[in-house]
Amino acid sequence: MQSFKRILFILFTLFVGVYLLIVSILYFQQESLIFPARKLSLHHEFTYTDSFEELNISVDDEISINGLLFKAESTKGLVFYLHGNGGNLETWGSIASTYTNLGYDIFIPDYRGYGKSNGSINSEDQFFNDMRKVYSKLIERYNKNTVVIIGYSIGTGTAAMLASENNPKTLVLKAPYYSLTEVVDGRMPFMPDFLLKYNFETYKYLKEVSSPIYIFHGTADNIIPYSNSLKLKEEFNEKVQLITLNNEGHQLGYNEVYLNNLSEILE
Repeated sequence: MQSFKRILFILFTLFVGVYLLIVSILYFQQESLIFPARKLSLHHEFTYTDSFEELNISVDDEISINGLLFKAESTKGLVFYLHGNGGNLETWGSIASTYTNLGYDIFIPDYRGYGKSNGSINSEDQFFNDMRKVYSKLIERYNKNTVVIIGYSIGTGTAAMLASENNPKTLVLKAPYYSLTEVVDGRMPFMPDFLLKYNFETYKYLKEVSSPIYIFHGTADNIIPYSNSLKLKEEFNEKVQLITLNNEGHQLGYNEVYLNNLSEILE
């Protein structure tokens, strides 16, 4: 009996040790897991054939956010686009023609550590403040009533935050999360919520948004489950228009239903 208790104690100790090790690794690696940034040389030259202007916007001492402003031939306004956590402007710029063809300029910033943006992301407040400063700089060029904020994936929480503070013409969320905590709980239920440095509470910011809100989400999304958008729709009901993309995964930018609805939204 004594030896059996000893074995149980050893197994329990090992389990606790392994658990604490895994949780510790996840805690200290949050930035690399959530923001797997890919850098570009500061001398990198973008080769897009569409008309664009490269901007470097100062957000902090010695920290600049690099972004590309693609221009329509005759602009109706600005799409301020917050991209997902993968890639950088070397690839994200390829989406620009979808929006410029509909008569809107589109600005896409790279987050800290991405592309030619320097520095590194180390807190949710820092991330939000960077995008606040970048947004403020861009809308100096446009009538704020003609600005559409679009967030995709990791960018949806920040898009909701900006819309809650700036009252744009429209807010569009593509594959959003109810909160990042909701997504992490689904993927790693063993991770205590209080250890998450990034909560990105989309639902909290939507409460303060007075602009029209459109949500697009694929039912086959295995990155951010469709249930997140259903939960947002349930909570905000008529305030949110949810457009369901049947059998679509996480990459929904060229989905026909999305494109058809986008052309109506950006009329």
